[in-house]
Amino acid sequence: MMMMMLLPKSLVLYFFLCLQIYNVIVDVTVAVASIDDVKIEVLFTPEDCSKKSKKGDLMNAHYDGYLAKDGSQFYCSRSDKAGHPQWFVLGVGQIIKGLDMALNDMCAGEKRKVTVPPELAFGEKGKGPVPPNATLIFEVELYSVSKGPRSLESFRDIDLDDDKVLTRDEMTFYFKVEYERDGSKPREDSFYERMVNDVFQKSDHDRDGLITVKEYNIYEHDEL
Repeated sequence: MMMMMLLPKSLVLYFFLCLQIYNVIVDVTVAVASIDDVKIEVLFTPEDCSKKSKKGDLMNAHYDGYLAKDGSQFYCSRSDKAGHPQWFVLGVGQIIKGLDMALNDMCAGEKRKVTVPPELAFGEKGKGPVPPNATLIFEVELYSVSKGPRSLESFRDIDLDDDKVLTRDEMTFYFKVEYERDGSKPREDSFYERMVNDVFQKSDHDRDGLITVKEYNIYEHDEL
């Protein structure tokens, strides 16, 4: 198995809060369809498959995309972006709706073949090499599943004084610690300041200088 390039958790959190993590298969079509319209074939399941994915989890996977009509390949993560597996958060629209549904309840090491109808892919308009009204087939190999950037655990990690709100100082400290813990070189304060400014611009809806649990938008309504 190829070596994964690990991304610092602090940057994963930052990119997600700023809505900057995008794949080539973003721009979801709003559809009146369900998981029943998606065909899922499990190609391989590892012996240890106890930890399974759910909405809000951070996923790392390789996938190939094909047009069902003629089998031609329109995307390959192994040749895109230096060939690194793709990072995304499950169930929040960072990948097309059909894949968001199909990759639920999946464990690291598992491989799936997923057939997605056009209404859960790129719909009537299509996108790039994908023509309008195209049914798509994806072959997915999942490398890792971990707690997503907006999990209850990450909120608690940032909230140093346990007062149920996040301050700029807490966010800055968290970014610094996590960034350097992953082996990255220390950065200037201005680097973290820009990150924190962007996070608060996007998440501090009432502009009071604090990010509450509601503004942080923890998945599955976790309660503190």
